[in-house]
Amino acid sequence: MSDTPPDRLATNPGSPFYDAELLERGVGIRFKGVEKTNVDEYCVSEGWVRVTAGKTMDRKGNPMTIKLQGEVVPYFRDIADAGS
Repeated sequence: MSDTPPDRLATNPGSPFYDAELLERGVGIRFKGVEKTNVDEYCVSEGWVRVTAGKTMDRKGNPMTIKLQGEVVPYFRDIADAGS
C-alpha cells in the first residue's frame, strides 16, 4: 500500500471515489492550513473539498454539503501519529 493518499476520495459509499480500505486506515485533511474533520470528499488536483453543512439533510436523507475551493493536503493519520 502506498504512503501517498489518492488525488480524490469520498466517504459516501455511493460515490465512484469511495475506498473503504483507505478510509479504515484513516485519512486526515488540511484545508488552507487548517485541520478539517467534517470533509465528505476532496480533490487535490482541482483544489476543493466538500464539507457537511450542519445537520441539514437533502430529500434523500444525505447530509447537505458545501464545496470550498483552496489548498488541500491529505495525509494518512497512522503515518502522522508514528512521526510524532
